[in-house]
Amino acid sequence: MDIHSNSYRIAAFDNREEVIEVIREAESAIAKMTGIPEVTLIAYEKTDSGE
Repeated sequence: MDIHSNSYRIAAFDNREEVIEVIREAESAIAKMTGIPEVTLIAYEKTDSGE
């Protein structure tokens, strides 16, 4: 998958395990609710460039 945006970039969590664990738990919950075997969430943060 190739996603481009001038307004957002993939969020960097600097290996903060508690943040990563929350994302993993959300992926697991969504997978269970939808019946999709594997779900991957992508976290974005707003940048100063682009409107």
